[in-house]
Amino acid sequence: MIAIYSHRTVLPTGTRQTTVLVNEGKIIDITDQVPLHDNYEFVDLGDKWLLPGLIDPHVHINEPGRTEWEGFDTAGKGAIAGGLTTLVDMPLNSSQVTTSLKAFDEKLASTKNKLYTNIGFWDGVAPGNENEVAGLIDRGVLGFKAFLTHSDIDEFPNVTEDDLRKVMPVIAKNGLPLLVHCELTDSNSRFDGDECNYNNYLRPRPKK
Repeated sequence: MIAIYSHRTVLPTGTRQTTVLVNEGKIIDITDQVPLHDNYEFVDLGDKWLLPGLIDPHVHINEPGRTEWEGFDTAGKGAIAGGLTTLVDMPLNSSQVTTSLKAFDEKLASTKNKLYTNIGFWDGVAPGNENEVAGLIDRGVLGFKAFLTHSDIDEFPNVTEDDLRKVMPVIAKNGLPLLVHCELTDSNSRFDGDECNYNNYLRPRPKK
């Protein structure tokens, strides 16, 4: 067991001096007392902040296939160094993109001996993969992502309204979110001119 003491422990009620008791990787108590017990390994953080691990729900780890951009090894080590304890990986820019059970299983295999944080996965909705969605949900994915315009990855083409109508009932039935890049790039939404202009930014992102 471990007792971690800090003058500045961040809690839902504010910041105060506490000791966090940990047993087998789980917090079992938060106390204002400093336990004097041989069963505890005592860690004194002094004035250093002690706070819950952060969650990043939008990470492109890119492995397998584009590991030179980022892989599970470097992503996890970097996250832990910065205080993040949970990452949720996006279905691109790995290769294959995770829009199928086969690709998802390959991604899981690529994590072996490279995980330093908790990890979750978004998976993708793409044209023609509606029969993959239920199986991916059974694998435990946290939700799905789709594009209405080109994703800049040819392996992950944008969906149509018909594609979304095929998968949305299955996703909704299981209570999972569907994230959609809702930019439109048809003839009515394209623009010429300054790409840094905010009105030009809004034009391909209509309210309806």
